[in-house]
Amino acid sequence: MNVSKVSSFNPMSFKSNPQSKDSEYENPVSKKTERNLAILKSVGFSAVAGAITGGLTAFLTNEKKYTTIGFIAGAVATLIMSLPAAIYNTKVNAYVKQKEMDVFSRDRSLKTNLTEEVDKEVQNSEVSLDKKLDDNLKLQMANRGNALGIANITSQS
Repeated sequence: MNVSKVSSFNPMSFKSNPQSKDSEYENPVSKKTERNLAILKSVGFSAVAGAITGGLTAFLTNEKKYTTIGFIAGAVATLIMSLPAAIYNTKVNAYVKQKEMDVFSRDRSLKTNLTEEVDKEVQNSEVSLDKKLDDNLKLQMANRGNALGIANITSQS
């Protein structure tokens, strides 16, 4: 029995397999939500920068209209400079997060399928007890090896 980790280079996709339980899986990472959060973060950062600019203007001029102009100018300038980069990085980061979630879901599906197969074998009365114990032990070793970060576990049977 050879058990190894599912890598991101695995071309197998459970989404396209209609008989798989994972065909109903929907990736929780949403590009729209990520974009909205990036916009909100940029607006918040711009407001803080505008408040600092407005505070400095008030300290230097002691006039309310210049303080307001300083606040608005600081906020708008910061928003113009930070928003495009934030939106671009959001697209890239959302794509990476989606791929990571796909790999995670394939790994969970693989573990579930292996566990179900070992369970079916244990329930089968025609399989010898030694074979059942051996396969169960291999599955437990694979789970422990995965927890320790071991990539491959190969049996010498």
